[in-house]
Amino acid sequence: MRMSEGVEWAAHVCVLLHWLDEGGLTPVPATRLAESYDLPAAYLGKQVQALARAGITESLPGRRGGIRLARPASAITLMDVVTAIEGGTQAFPCTEIRQRGMNAGKPRSEFAQPCGIAHAMRGAELAWRRELAATSIADLASSTPTRAADAARRHFGGT
Repeated sequence: MRMSEGVEWAAHVCVLLHWLDEGGLTPVPATRLAESYDLPAAYLGKQVQALARAGITESLPGRRGGIRLARPASAITLMDVVTAIEGGTQAFPCTEIRQRGMNAGKPRSEFAQPCGIAHAMRGAELAWRRELAATSIADLASSTPTRAADAARRHFGGT
C-alpha cells in the first residue's frame, strides 16, 4: 500500500501544532502553515480540512483565528491521521481470484475460509494498523530533537 504525500504533511502539521500549542502560539492561519512548508495553500488546506472532518484539528474564526489541534496530541494517533487522509479502506481487498479459471464452478463451500494469501495480508495490515494506533502525535513530537520544536516556535513568533 502506498500512502499519499498528504499523510506525511498532515502528520507534520499535527506535530507542529502540538509544539506551537505548548508554546502558546496556536491557533495558526492555514496559509501561514502552508507558507512555512513552502506548499500551495490549497494543497495543505485540503489536508487540514480532512483532519478537521476527522475531529483532529479545528478552525477558529476571526482575526486571531486559525488552526489548532482539537484534542490533546496524546489522544491523536498516527492511525487517526492516516485514516483522515486516506480513508479507512483495507490495504488488501481480497477479490477471491482463486474462484476463477481452473476453480470456476467448484462448490462455494470449498472457498468458505479465506485463502492463505488473504489471511497473511490481513494479519500484516492489522499489525501495521496496531503500530500506527499505538503511536500518538505526542510520541512523535517527543521523539524529535527539542531544537526542532524550538525552531518552529521561533518561526511562528515565540521565544
